[in-house]
Amino acid sequence: MIAPNSPSLPADFSAIARRIQDKVESYERYNFSQGRNDFLKAFFDLAQEFDLLEDFYRICVAVPLTMASIACDLYICREQDGALELVCSCDCGVLEEPEPAAYPVHVSESAYVEAGCFVVPVFSRHILKQDSIIVTASQLDLWNGLESAAPHGHVLGMFVVRGNDNLDENDRFFLGKYANRIGYNLDTRLIARQNVARLNFINTLVLDIEHNVIVPNMYFRHLFNQLNKRIAMLNQQRRRLEELSSPEEIPEACRQCARELHEIEQSLRNDYLEIVKHHAHMTLFIESLFRREHFEQGHLVLRPKRCFIEKEVIIPQLEHYAARLAAAKISVDRPMNMDKEEIPIMVDIGLLAQVYANLFSNAAKYTREITDYRGHRRKAVAYGRERVDNFPVPGQYGIKFNVFTTGPSMDPAEGNRLFLEGTRGEGDTDLPGSGHGLSFIRHVVEMHGGRVGYEATREGNNFYFILPLPPGDQSGELFPIHF
Repeated sequence: MIAPNSPSLPADFSAIARRIQDKVESYERYNFSQGRNDFLKAFFDLAQEFDLLEDFYRICVAVPLTMASIACDLYICREQDGALELVCSCDCGVLEEPEPAAYPVHVSESAYVEAGCFVVPVFSRHILKQDSIIVTASQLDLWNGLESAAPHGHVLGMFVVRGNDNLDENDRFFLGKYANRIGYNLDTRLIARQNVARLNFINTLVLDIEHNVIVPNMYFRHLFNQLNKRIAMLNQQRRRLEELSSPEEIPEACRQCARELHEIEQSLRNDYLEIVKHHAHMTLFIESLFRREHFEQGHLVLRPKRCFIEKEVIIPQLEHYAARLAAAKISVDRPMNMDKEEIPIMVDIGLLAQVYANLFSNAAKYTREITDYRGHRRKAVAYGRERVDNFPVPGQYGIKFNVFTTGPSMDPAEGNRLFLEGTRGEGDTDLPGSGHGLSFIRHVVEMHGGRVGYEATREGNNFYFILPLPPGDQSGELFPIHF
């Protein structure tokens, strides 16, 4: 109780003061021993001392084991699907790979005793009711009343105490309260980790937008300048006609003007088609990067649909980069009959289009001329695909998509490092780039269940990614296609 001679509290403190008094009354009801109070204080002190989530798991199990010789395990519900997994055991500590829960452990909103274990739910602190519990006949009833106050679906995990035969009612009550404290701390840590992940996602998305939207969108300025020049040429032709004074000059001048107007018309039409194509290209990218689900969930969210990769993804991106490749005097080698042997696969078209956009953009920058094995000078980019056996698991098939460029080969380790965020190749610092494009490719491909990689070849460099075939298309009838 608050001391009678304590100073009056500001009205601002009223809600907190009530909770303080509730806590004091709760502690009096619990009447924990000095040893159990030390137990909780050690847990709280260590939970503040260590930041890593794995260290927190160790603390949850090590404190009971060290201070009370209580063997226990901590199970956590997996974030993706809620499956319960063992993350820390008193036998081996934190597991490198969490293991699925097995009998007698399962998700429950009530503590239970089974197969000699006392199993307690670990609740989210945002759902669990405060400790405003009325003492009834026994402390175990008090604990059971606390369990029933939590709505369904807000269990973070299960705390398992082995050797229930050695526990009395007071022990189980205390360990239930300890599980509550685990939940409070775990919830805060998971929220903090989620916030960090979302901030990292936003930072990465900003890079994606700059790399795949803002910089390509600057091409519009070039197109607008071209249109402005054509308009000026039309204006010039109009003034020439207006300045004609001699009748004999008019026929030849008109013929010349008609020819030039025709050329201008063709140029305007080409610019218009280029703008339309570029607008469709940018619209696809903007719509795929600015989906509401990305921001709601804090990571890229796929919208997969069946598509023919060459027809619907590769060729549109290749056409978009055709002018840049031609300006760099890079030829494009296309595979033979890829469209006739291609099967549709499930991909997010907008995001996969950006994968090829990054690969072709890099090709325009980094392709170099070589002398091939026939002694011919060659500067080229090529694309293709081939079947991969036993991907992603034995007995299944994947498709490997290749983008090859001529030039000096890299060390394979260096080439594969380029898929890491912010990494650029040796000697590329003079060329524009942020080192983000290939890491974006890796992220998108891995979200599709695939894998990226680099291969050095006799005449250059091959960047590739492998996507799994849909389960219904695992017939193995896809013929290999090489560039």
